[in-house]
Amino acid sequence: MSSLPQEALHMLGEALVNNIPFNRHIGLTYQTVSEEECVITFDMKPELVGNYIQGILHGGVISSAMDMVGGTMAAVGILHSNPATHLEELQKKIAKLSTIDLRVDFLRPGRGKQFIARAELLRAGKRVAVVRTELRNEEGVQIAVATGSFMVG
Repeated sequence: MSSLPQEALHMLGEALVNNIPFNRHIGLTYQTVSEEECVITFDMKPELVGNYIQGILHGGVISSAMDMVGGTMAAVGILHSNPATHLEELQKKIAKLSTIDLRVDFLRPGRGKQFIARAELLRAGKRVAVVRTELRNEEGVQIAVATGSFMVG
């Protein structure tokens, strides 16, 4: 793989994670985007509880975090097809980025104080990217895994 422009990678993280109001509402924070992975984090807070008796993370929040980290990683596929893409052109392509399919496997209850979502690009085509994601808590306990297909072209 060729080395992708750091400015473009940073812009992806900012645009797709930090600038979307819903992501800010649930507390998603962009950490890193590279050719190898995308990482976002978020803290547990009362509004994110899905099972109030057990005090565990809502499945919709888990799915949303995995969709966002996967979509951001899929956007890296846009850069792979044309590493010299100008930021303005990249922003236009990102505006068309959408989730085709997201399959989430919930492995354990969402217990923890902080959650880390990671994604890796499995395949980047001209129109579709396939991404593998996982969610762990601050102790490294794997809570969920997912595979997503995203429209990138």
